[in-house]
Amino acid sequence: MTLKEIPCGKSVKVTKVAGEGPVKRRIMDMGITKGVEVFVRKVAPLGDPVEITVRGYELSVRKADAEMIQVE
Repeated sequence: MTLKEIPCGKSVKVTKVAGEGPVKRRIMDMGITKGVEVFVRKVAPLGDPVEITVRGYELSVRKADAEMIQVE
């Protein structure tokens, strides 16, 4: 399951960050790493972007990037 599929108000745990090179590095630099808890705060009306809370701060993630984040 990916972060894109999670509905508002749910907390999940990151199991894997897919992708390669600078895209994966950018996601990990934002604090989204394996084992971290992510809370989905809001999803925009058209699904892009997704607003999440990770490591105590709020972050907006594009739908394409949210698809690369595997969660459980």
